[in-house]
Amino acid sequence: MEKLEDDRKEELIRKYRSRLSKELGLDRDSAVKSSASVVGSRRYSSNYEQFKEENLPKPLSFYEVSCNFCGRLLNISPGKARSEELSRLIGLSHLNVSPNSTVGFAVIVFMLVLLAGVGAALLTASLFAFGYAVVVALVVLVALLKLPDFFANSWRLQASNQMVQCVFYMAAFMRHTSNLELAVRFAAERLSPPLSLDLKKVLWDVETDRYETIKESLDYYLETWRDWNLEFIESFHLLEGSLYEPSDDKRLGMVDKALNLMLEETYNRMLRYTHELKAPVTMLYMLGLVLPILGLVILPMVASFMTADIPPMKIAAYIALLYNVTIPVLLLYLTKNTLSKRPTGYGSTDISEDVPSLKKYRNIVFRLFGAELSVSPAVLSIGFMAVMLFFGVLPLAARYSLPEAVLIGERPFLPSLDFKLLDYRVSGGELIGPYGIGAAVLSMLVPLAFGVGFGLYFLLRSRNVFKIRERSRKLEDEFASALFQLGNRIGDGIPVEAAFEKVAVMVKGTSSAEFFNIVSENIRKRGMGLESAIFNRKTGAINYFPSPVIESSMKVLLESSKKGPKSASSSLINVSEYIKDIHRVNERLQDLMADIISDMKQQVSILAPAIAGIVVGITSMIIGILGSLTKQIAAIGELSPDASAPTGLLSVFGDGVPTYFFQIIIGVYIVEVIYIMTVLINGIESGADRLSERYLIGINLIKSTIVYSIIALVVLVVFNAIASSIIGNVVSAGVA
Repeated sequence: MEKLEDDRKEELIRKYRSRLSKELGLDRDSAVKSSASVVGSRRYSSNYEQFKEENLPKPLSFYEVSCNFCGRLLNISPGKARSEELSRLIGLSHLNVSPNSTVGFAVIVFMLVLLAGVGAALLTASLFAFGYAVVVALVVLVALLKLPDFFANSWRLQASNQMVQCVFYMAAFMRHTSNLELAVRFAAERLSPPLSLDLKKVLWDVETDRYETIKESLDYYLETWRDWNLEFIESFHLLEGSLYEPSDDKRLGMVDKALNLMLEETYNRMLRYTHELKAPVTMLYMLGLVLPILGLVILPMVASFMTADIPPMKIAAYIALLYNVTIPVLLLYLTKNTLSKRPTGYGSTDISEDVPSLKKYRNIVFRLFGAELSVSPAVLSIGFMAVMLFFGVLPLAARYSLPEAVLIGERPFLPSLDFKLLDYRVSGGELIGPYGIGAAVLSMLVPLAFGVGFGLYFLLRSRNVFKIRERSRKLEDEFASALFQLGNRIGDGIPVEAAFEKVAVMVKGTSSAEFFNIVSENIRKRGMGLESAIFNRKTGAINYFPSPVIESSMKVLLESSKKGPKSASSSLINVSEYIKDIHRVNERLQDLMADIISDMKQQVSILAPAIAGIVVGITSMIIGILGSLTKQIAAIGELSPDASAPTGLLSVFGDGVPTYFFQIIIGVYIVEVIYIMTVLINGIESGADRLSERYLIGINLIKSTIVYSIIALVVLVVFNAIASSIIGNVVSAGVA
């Protein structure tokens, strides 16, 4: 009997599939897919590779290709325990690599760096080059072995920055619709990667029958956060538990508790983080700014002693390796390590990634003859850098373009101060320099090229989008009260469409009034429905205020209004309370960070470049004094009948590193430090907010580089003039 019933069911299914196929003009497989799409909402690809291609951003593709290629050449197992850990990290980061291939890639790169170091040591006949290459190769090996950990931490930092919003979206949705799968889908569509991808993967695992229910799939995913964010798991469990509550009051109480738990624990974790942050920030400040800049004071004297046996160019190369490579890499590692411990926060995203129509504002947009044109910031940035570098390297290019006799026979352009433009010298049969004050002044253009050039690129690429987001954020700040009033008007029996116009009048003069007026005008003048008035791609109000919080609030309004005005009113009032709670906690978090962030901002924008500029000026004076002493000692040796003493002094003092190279090294170092410290400031304050990071980098690089260049230029010229006058007077007195 049961078999007969099953046969009848199968026959009915085949019959209706066939009828659906005929009516829609589809084949059998298409009919099955169409019926599935009618029953459910959006389905994600059943093929994981296609799923990732559709949903996953591609910043790690080069690493994946490199690992897979090297894994075929060298297959090394990292051990059972590490292999299991790597598998978990790779799964969390959604990488298409295996644990063995990551080790193979690290070892092959290690061997290539080591071979390059051996080649450099043979070419330069320098034991230092070989030793430095060995150290670099070992550091690269360790770094590449830990790269999956870095990717997982980076993914965790970006995802954890969206967790408060995730719980907010789900709680707002589940207040009016007690359905876990639809709530997860609602949050996945509102959030940006990477957390949106994780939630889509949860849905994908259910659709491909890896798990039978959404709860099983979600519980498996939440376990990946147990070591990092326990309150996120507890909040989800509260949302899941609300499905089983018999009364509506208890269900809503658990939904509210889920968001409150997330907010309170976020604040508590951030409070502990700020207390633990003082030590690493102090260490970064000392290692990145204080100690290296203090070292610059004695470095010219040490370099002068060393250049008695080692050519100045080689000493400059050693200093560049230390200041432009070793210290910045160490600082970047410590910065990333400090940020990896940052707990969950209420972060923002790059809205140009979510709204395709805003991508054009990454360029320089202007109108010409009525047409809107856009130019990439890279064009302006590269043009500025090319011009600055052209003039900045002229003193060095003169060495290879002008005759040696012309360079050596150069006369001072200020004879009283012995100021020369280039001042090339002959030492040990080789041409060295430029030591001239003119070359030192032109060298200022090199750090200006990098600092202002890259600063212009980052600033122009982010400024327009950042202004749009700040406008939307201003609306978010006042949107909670506007939503509350909108909910009250709807609760009074006013139709939703008419309530927008009434609330716009009540909150006149605010960003909320502007948003509500656009919705009202779309309804009255264009005859649109409520959904089109808000979300229409061309004229919808959301286009002028691209914000996931505002968008989700309006989606909640649309969904809840289907159940009647009371449901819509209640949903809006509760969403407004949620937004107020989030902003309240976010303000408390900003207060926690205020002391540390304010000090670091002052150091980056003013103190660090100012101190470095003064030190460069003093260093230039010391180099000039030592150079003058060397000349005077040599002159005394020529006049003295017993030249043994002057010759001994000359063997101690060398020519020193030219200020031209020294200033370029320190100027580029300041640009690198400003970049790294800005990344740290933004990471502490805003988490993984790439838009804010680019905007701050642009502002800080331009401002700090200009401050450094002006102070270094003034101190360099003034101190060298004072030193030249003093030395001239001493020499005159000695001759007399």
